[in-house]
Amino acid sequence: MDTVKVGVVTASDRASKGIYEDISGKAIEETLREYLKNELIIEYRCIADEQELIEKTLIELEELGCDLIITTGGTGPAPRDVTPEATENVCQKMLPGFGELMRSVSLQYVPTAILSRQSAGIRNRSLIVNLPGKPKSIRECLDAVFPAIPYCIDLIGGSYMEVNEDVIEVFRPKSK
Repeated sequence: MDTVKVGVVTASDRASKGIYEDISGKAIEETLREYLKNELIIEYRCIADEQELIEKTLIELEELGCDLIITTGGTGPAPRDVTPEATENVCQKMLPGFGELMRSVSLQYVPTAILSRQSAGIRNRSLIVNLPGKPKSIRECLDAVFPAIPYCIDLIGGSYMEVNEDVIEVFRPKSK
């Protein structure tokens, strides 16, 4: 079974300064450990909401060989929310369906989901997914989009993800 390397990036001025604990990054890691049977190597970063720093971090994690890079925070409309812009700047291909599905799911819980700008894209052999900052929203969004993630990772040449089907079902087309 392949080892899967995942980058987890929390973009938060306050968490990066230690003003409060980063529970969002931990929520991503916990969720992925529930979903996946593979041995996981987590490359964790908690950084300020600065576009250049986010871009450098995403590039660094891709160069470290992360199959999947998940960000949390910085997806709203506030002036310092720049995670989607950083993601778009470092990706060769954007995958707008991820953001569309996450907003659709979040709208079932809060009307302000229309303000969220989650996105996803591919940089070389890494899939980058931007999630919102609240742990409850992180789980709702990951539950929605994760069924497509292992197959996407397959298509871009990443590690084979073995999922815990008691927790989540994924879709991979049948081979002919």
